[in-house]
Amino acid sequence: MSSRTFDDIKKKLKNGDAVVMTAEELKKCSMREASEADVVTTGTRGLMSGTYAVLTIPIRNSKFSRAEKLSLNGIEAHVGPCPNENLNLIEAMVFGTKSNGRYGAGHLFRDMLDGKPISVEGIGKGNIEISEDVFLEDMPYAKLMATRNAFRNYSAMINPHNSPLSTIFNAVAFPPRCTEATVSGCGSINPIQNDPLLKTIGVGTKVLINGSEGFIIGTGTRSTVESPNLSMCADMKGMNPEYAGGFITSEGPECIVSWALPIPILDDETLAAALINDCEISLPVSDVTTRKPMAYADYGQVWDNVSLSVKVYPDSCKKCSVCHAAESCPTDAIYGAEINRKRCFNCGLCSTICPNVFHADLGSLNVQIESKIKKIPISCRQSDRLRALNLAGELKKKLIDHSFVLTEPVSKLYP
Repeated sequence: MSSRTFDDIKKKLKNGDAVVMTAEELKKCSMREASEADVVTTGTRGLMSGTYAVLTIPIRNSKFSRAEKLSLNGIEAHVGPCPNENLNLIEAMVFGTKSNGRYGAGHLFRDMLDGKPISVEGIGKGNIEISEDVFLEDMPYAKLMATRNAFRNYSAMINPHNSPLSTIFNAVAFPPRCTEATVSGCGSINPIQNDPLLKTIGVGTKVLINGSEGFIIGTGTRSTVESPNLSMCADMKGMNPEYAGGFITSEGPECIVSWALPIPILDDETLAAALINDCEISLPVSDVTTRKPMAYADYGQVWDNVSLSVKVYPDSCKKCSVCHAAESCPTDAIYGAEINRKRCFNCGLCSTICPNVFHADLGSLNVQIESKIKKIPISCRQSDRLRALNLAGELKKKLIDHSFVLTEPVSKLYP
């Protein structure tokens, strides 16, 4: 194929002549059809703990001067950086890893996006008590930000030790002796996986975060050329609550964030990267305590010919006095023998706890560990491929109807 520039592709988009495909569509094309693509839309949805919100919160109390302590729905907030003395405004940061029992910052962010009243409690200068309900729409500033999101892909985790472990990498205590695996990463549709050299992704790249427009502001913490991740900023107003939320792990709640990102096909090199399939992407299988790989699989074992969502057979429900599937559901999406699809993360954990009622084929990892071939079933997914596919489809429509404009980076992320 001949080389193209950002301007060439932006002109074709403006004129309605551009060929826009989702990453999934591109990989199903012949090489001739694929070479016609101008833009490929990608998506990922998963647990992204390097997430936080920066908020400006209006306070009605006329005696209030400046805040010293603050919580939102019981979630600790860090006051500042500006004092806003006597302006009846509080600036605050809420870290995505903060929690109050099973309720975490991710749950708070989703409640904000859902238009629910947020209980603001705190102490102001002079021991003035703050106790008010505030809505997202009342906040003059509400940005979701990230110090580390959208890894190119991740590792599968196993517990090779002799005792169960509590960890952020499993929604329940991680069973011992390599009997189960958990996985993260959306494989071949993941944004950076489609541009691993970051030729088209850079500072100023426009993205969709939870369905709302945002921008990449740089690389994230612990990002390297070999294993990059991204930092971003996006307006919370306009985000879709179904793409956000909290996910309860055995070590406490984590934050769910959803990304969609366009990859312009500039040349043969960017096309070749976007054509990669799941079975061609290496997946380290790591010890959950050391994070060091013990074996290697591939993302084809995670996402090829598996169930992207869970089927429910309510007639098989025995109405147990304690529903362990509901009790263990990391997004509180199960009620009896029903799943609230708007809350469900498609992790599949319920199908491993109560397979008679909840059914999903989550696949397994076939790996060699200590000279033995082991088949390790996947018990929980911490990335939601189904909604990531939907996000890529939404972005495709927005590019075609001109409600989303492709942007060229103002700076490269790596030389």
